[in-house]
Amino acid sequence: MLQSEQVDCLVIGSGFGGSVAASRLSSAGKKVVLLERGKEWKTSDEQDTFSSYRHPDGRSAWLSDETVLFEPQPIPRFTGLVERCVEDGVTVWVAAGVGGGSLVYNTVLLRPSQENFEKVFASEVSYSDFVKYFDRVYAVMQPEQIPDEVLNTHYYLSSRVFLEQAAKAGLHTEKLFIASSWDIAKQEISGEKRPSAIDGEIWYGINSGMKKSLDRNYLDIGLRTGNLEIRPLHNVTGIREDDSDGFAVHYQRIDSSGKSLEEGTITTRRLFLGAGSIGTSRLLIKAKGKGTLPKLNDFVGKFWGDNGDTFATRNVGTETNPGQGGPASVVIKHHDNPISPQTIIVYPQWDAPEGTLTSLGMSIPQDHGEFRYDDRDESVKLFWPIDSPGVRKVLDGVNHTYSLMDACIDIEAEAPDSQDSGQTSNGRTHPTTQAINGITAHPLGGVVMGKACDYYGRVKGYDGLYVMDGAFIPGSTAATNPALTIAAFAERSIENIIANDL
Repeated sequence: MLQSEQVDCLVIGSGFGGSVAASRLSSAGKKVVLLERGKEWKTSDEQDTFSSYRHPDGRSAWLSDETVLFEPQPIPRFTGLVERCVEDGVTVWVAAGVGGGSLVYNTVLLRPSQENFEKVFASEVSYSDFVKYFDRVYAVMQPEQIPDEVLNTHYYLSSRVFLEQAAKAGLHTEKLFIASSWDIAKQEISGEKRPSAIDGEIWYGINSGMKKSLDRNYLDIGLRTGNLEIRPLHNVTGIREDDSDGFAVHYQRIDSSGKSLEEGTITTRRLFLGAGSIGTSRLLIKAKGKGTLPKLNDFVGKFWGDNGDTFATRNVGTETNPGQGGPASVVIKHHDNPISPQTIIVYPQWDAPEGTLTSLGMSIPQDHGEFRYDDRDESVKLFWPIDSPGVRKVLDGVNHTYSLMDACIDIEAEAPDSQDSGQTSNGRTHPTTQAINGITAHPLGGVVMGKACDYYGRVKGYDGLYVMDGAFIPGSTAATNPALTIAAFAERSIENIIANDL
């Protein structure tokens, strides 16, 4: 039976942008309904909320018959945490669940430098004025740096080796501010809780409850006002203009196997999109293509980027304990890289060979991709110029940083498959790292500021339609992971919208 209702403010998606918007709107006294396609994931003393890398099950993947990370393994079909989107030129991982990407990320809340920020964002967004929104997010999420007593344990050996090698190469390093509780990591180390974070579990969730995910801060703040209602397992399928000069949002309420239980329509005068770069872009491009939101401009779907993401597994010729010690806790900032600025974090990889380090590099891509609508089957596909000079420049840049680190290693060892063996002048060998790209967990763009939206997320052509998430960001968060910057932009946007629109 088709359900129909009208709400004051409707938010789609509960990642960083959607959660910030829902929290601030409800705190301002607005009645808010939030639709989230995924399920709730509440940690408990039983520590059995999430699947594990070593024994994955349906909880690990979104409506898939096999795991979507590491070597594929058959699993029951379930509304799990991670979806793999195989696009043209890039594979994108996206999250599903109440809390969005905060359930699966490394919990890193890293501020971009002013120089890099100004390379990406227009002069309409002043860095000096923007800093207060970083502070605002920190005040809610309470990030922490790893204590030395934890860093110095065997579990975090990889982080220490990473720091030591960076120091030898003359690279700048820092401890990261992450939205995780190191007191809980200490409880894992002492045996008060079963190993989870220290066992390298990150992307399928941390069963000890170490992550300060959005359901435990921003969304909790909203719920405690009494003005926010969160509806999990509500998958939005379309948006159209409504006769009452607002918007009609079509959804399916699904069960944990993805089966549709009912369909419905919600009408609203204020629609806030927080379904992420992939989800929000697809909804709007499909609406434009089908003519249900015909006033969207031609910039919708453009200026997409992979945040300059690259991945590498490096043979470093010493013991590393590579499968333990999460989440990521230290960073290299090589922003004066002569090819492209680089920020690199090391993180645990449960199946990585001993003697290796697994790392993620982030930069500023020089080229952009775009989404395209196919009216033959009403599909939306992302196209990414994987072989373009601008994309290649990012890869060359991170490989330059790794070359500086590799040059400080002098070992007799066979490099793993992802590396080539190089010769030193004395005949001894050292590995040469070759990073890869074409995979990202940080999709950005599609409905970007200054093009498809104004600089506060108002979608051009429609009053009352707002983009709050990574779709708003033009392809990069300035050589950092996107979580903090997306949340800070959402804080900035919703402050302006509440003051001027509501």
